Amino acid sequence: MSIRILYFAGLKEALGLPSETIELPAGVLTVGSLRDWLVGQGRAALATAKNLRCAVNQDMAKLDATIKDGDEVAFFPPVTGG
Repeated sequence: MSIRILYFAGLKEALGLPSETIELPAGVLTVGSLRDWLVGQGRAALATAKNLRCAVNQDMAKLDATIKDGDEVAFFPPVTGG
């Protein structure tokens, strides 16, 4: 399964990339399992981000949200502005 992952704000800076397209191994079927797999692949910033937010295909999602081939998953910490 191939998906596109977007990183925003501090995650983008910590990981040094704004996005990537990856092939997921079998068994990675939710946003939470994707996050855990990415942490295992060296993206530790995802494990330490507090109040991590995520979206699937531009809709806010929880960690138990299902992902499928061709989806776009975004990870971002909460941000404030004014």
